[in-house]
Parts: sequence; C-alpha cells; structure tokens
Amino acid sequence: MCCIFALAVAAPWPAGAIDVQPTPAQIRAALDRGKAAAEQRSPPDTFYVRFGAGDELHPSGFLITKLGALSVMATHMAFRGLEPADMDVAQVLDAPTMLVSAVIFGNQPAFAVDSYMVLDQGGKVIKPVTVRFDGQANRSAAWPENPRFKAKVVASFNYADFNPVAATTITVFPANGGEVSFQLDFSQVH
Repeated sequence: MCCIFALAVAAPWPAGAIDVQPTPAQIRAALDRGKAAAEQRSPPDTFYVRFGAGDELHPSGFLITKLGALSVMATHMAFRGLEPADMDVAQVLDAPTMLVSAVIFGNQPAFAVDSYMVLDQGGKVIKPVTVRFDGQANRSAAWPENPRFKAKVVASFNYADFNPVAATTITVFPANGGEVSFQLDFSQVH
C-alpha cells in the first residue's frame, strides 16, 4: 500500500520554511494570527500544516511547527479572553521536537499497532524521538466496505535531526506491512 500525496498547506500566511528559532517579529505575528483567528471564530487547527488527501478515505496528516503552535495556543487562549503568558510562549519555543500526525487506513481494528514513522531527506533517514499509534482503529467512512478502519500514527522529530528547508518524504510503516508516503517541501512550510 504505497501512496504518495502532495503537500496541501492550509496556512494563512506566506510560505517560508520551518523556523527552528523564530525571530521576535515572527513570534509576535504568530500570536497575532492566533488572536485574529479567534476573533473570526476560526478553529485553532487552521494553523496545522496539512498534507495528503483532503477526503475521508485516503491517507492524510498534519504537522505543527513552532510558529503554528504559537498561533494555535493564541487562538485557544483568545477564545477564553486570555493572552499567552511569556512562560507559555517560552515553553513552545523551547520544545525540541516537531509533531507529525498521519491518518492511515486498514481492514483490521488493530492494523496500526506498532506502526512506525520516519522522515527521509535525500536518502538521510531521520528517526522519531517518540511514536504513538491507535491501538484500536475507528471505523472509516467506507465501513463496512474497504478501507474499513482508520487510525492515527503520531511521531515527534527532533528539530536538530532534520533539515528545516529540505524536500522531505514522511513515511508511515504499518506493522502488518506496506507503507504510506507523503512528499513535502519543508522550504514551503511555515
């Protein structure tokens, strides 16, 4: 099961690259975007960088960069009439890892158990710090037809281990065999 999908970025700001050490101006802009999203009643997940298919029956996923995480946090807090404290901002900026979440499909409820995810940048394979997966998959929109189940596989990758501006393939390996791949250009991610 090898699938390759193009990046579909759903970010309301210009593309640039994954900023590992954002500037104060970038930080302020990310927080302002989150506050503006809340004022417009937009959901916080607007700031996720999405990839893969846009429907309910094909693999897809998202990643969250530091700037995206700041916007998500600012949106959540603005919905409550609050602003992020300096300590909250520092915690996001000090995070050593980037979260990548993928939804994959299979035909058995436990198909995602022991799944694994890697990044490949020009032949350099980057292994995750952590990987989590659904032990019991949910029914897909196709139920009872194939693919019958969908599950999440979530991994965290150290910023220090990957090139934040390189063309990248995210590959998920379900334990029962096969793979699902997504092509991204990190230089176009924010």
